Order: sequence, then C-alpha cells, then structure tokens
Amino acid sequence: MLPVIKTITLRQMASGDRLFLQLYKFIGAQPGKKVYIQSNLHGAEIAGNAVIHQLIEFLLTINNTNLTGEIWLVPVCNPMGTNERAQHFSPGRYCVYEAKDWNRIFWDYEKEADDLVAFTKSQLHNDLEVVRQNYLSIIKQKFAKILEKINSPSAVPYTELFSYKLQNLSLDADYLIDLHSSTNQALDYVYYFRNREESAKYFLLDLGVLLDKYDGDAFDEAFIKPWLALEACFQEFGREIKFDVEAWTLELGAGMQMNPNSVAKGVRGVKNYLAQKGVLQIPDLSDEIKTHEMNFVFSRNRKKYYAIAGGMIQQRIELGSTIKTGEKLYQILSFNKESQLPTVIDVCAQQDGLVYDVATNQAVNEGEFVLGVIS
Repeated sequence: MLPVIKTITLRQMASGDRLFLQLYKFIGAQPGKKVYIQSNLHGAEIAGNAVIHQLIEFLLTINNTNLTGEIWLVPVCNPMGTNERAQHFSPGRYCVYEAKDWNRIFWDYEKEADDLVAFTKSQLHNDLEVVRQNYLSIIKQKFAKILEKINSPSAVPYTELFSYKLQNLSLDADYLIDLHSSTNQALDYVYYFRNREESAKYFLLDLGVLLDKYDGDAFDEAFIKPWLALEACFQEFGREIKFDVEAWTLELGAGMQMNPNSVAKGVRGVKNYLAQKGVLQIPDLSDEIKTHEMNFVFSRNRKKYYAIAGGMIQQRIELGSTIKTGEKLYQILSFNKESQLPTVIDVCAQQDGLVYDVATNQAVNEGEFVLGVIS
C-alpha cells in the first residue's frame, strides 16, 4: 500500500528559505477511524521519528484491505525545534523568540465552550455518533476563526501559526498519538486520560501515567479536553457516555538519542493499539495483551528533585529503581569556595516510588533538576 504524500508549507525564514511539514496518508479500502501520529514536537526528542519510519515501512508491505480508515503520519513535526543547537546539545523545547514551550501553545476549545450545557441538553436523546458529529462541527467552526486572524494584515505570532497547522491536520481525528521522549533519560511510558485505562494497555508498556491535572495547552490535552468535558456534562444530566476518541503521549526513552529498545517498544505498541482498535488487521499480533500487566499511577504523584546545592552528582540511584522513603537517591559533591574542604551531601527520598526520569548532566547548579520519582 502506497501513501498519499503531502508537503505543507510551514514558515518562511529571514533568509528566504522555507520550512515544511511532510504528511504521509495511508488510506484503507474501507472507511473507518482516522488516526493521527506525529513525532519530534520537542526538538531533542527524536526517537519517535524512527517509530514513524518503521510504521511507514510496515504499512508499505500490507494491502489496503488490511487497513480500515486512515493513518496520518507527520514525522519531524517541529523543524524549528529539531534544528536548534547549543554547541553539541539539541534543546528545542522552547520557542526562544516567544519564550514558550512548544507543547504548551495549543488551542483548547473547552475554554471557549460557554454553551456546553445548552448543547448537551439539545443532544440528550441523540445517538452517540450524531452527538460526536454535531459537536465536532461546532469545534471546527470555532477553529476556523483562527485562520481569519492568521490571514489578517496584523497576522499572528509564529507559535499560533504553528499550532494551527498541526491542529488543522488532527482536529477531526478519532485517535491521536504524540511521540515524545524525555528531555533527559527516562523510562518508556504512556500518558493517558480518564476512563481510557483499557486502551492504554494496548501499547504494551509497563507504566501508564494518568493526566489527572492539566491545563489543556498541550497537544494531546487540547485535542481530548473538549470531549472529556462533554462526557462529564452528559453525566451531570444522568446519561453515561464515552466517545471513541482517544489521545496519547508516548514517552520513549532519552532525549537526543534513537534508543533501539525504546523505538522497538514504540513501534510494537502503536501497531498493537491500532490492531486492537480495529484499524489494522495484523494476525497474531495481539496475543501479549491478554497477559500484559501495567502499572497505573497518577501524574499528581510525580515528585521532582532539584539540587539543594551546586556541584557534581555522584552515586545516583539507577533509572528504573524502586526506592523507599529515607533511602539515599544521590550525593552532591560540592566545592563550596568558602575556605573549606569540599563537602559531600546525601539526598534521600521523601516518598516511596519509582525513579522514572534522571538528568543527563551530572553537573548541576543549585535548583536544577536531578531526578524524578513517581508513586
């Protein structure tokens, strides 16, 4: 099966050169769900590009009869962030011109949905799919107004243009997958939203983090938040509904690295998810889901440890370790410049948990990130 390949103009630079997005559309023989998958929204988080490449290679080998619906793939979705460099390091987490996190800039319709109660009342007795299409129509109408601002003589800041381009591709998707990595070094895990635990298991990862507190500005949050709000509003009126709309962020290993194990887990997980959702027909792929165990935790239970003094990190506990309250996490070797001998400071755990994220740089200024624990 061959994809439809579309090149989308993203930005013209001062030099006159242009940046582009490349979209690969795989369209099945039968209509069905739309899946949108992107990678590299943060510049240093490149592993997802390998995941998309391997998905493309796999989709090239199957017939369109094995795909129901459409799969849209956008690798290197943020060339501004990907190309950013500071000597040997690839930061790319922020739009430095506007001082904004590239994944905290997206349009959230739920914040504008002041007519949600009225809409819900008007839809109480409609079929679920009818409700979905009616609500999506309203979201699209509101979203279209952003284009009016973009095309006006005053235009908009680049982050608004950029967010519009990505959301315009994904707004009507059924399933959205945003492929990330840690800025540092981390375990492989998936972020998910309420009432989606069963689907989270399809990614075959060991850890799932429920986003139980969020503002809606991240890509996955902005996509699903309106639908979660509508589900909650229906519940208030006594009708339990759940839309087959899902958003996921897969965190695949370390920043600035194409870790083969993380890439393999990402490919396996996405393929299994799409098979379980009925998008792909892949014989014998889903056997593991019957026995796969997953640890679910709340995002509010994440604890980040910041350096209590400047110095060098040593004897740090390994990534993936289970720790107990009071157990030593790491030492700081501090050259205090106070006419004293160097000091070694032990830092111990404040809670039980799992070490899921650790800093790449083991030289820290006071107040810089050292490691993260989740319980």
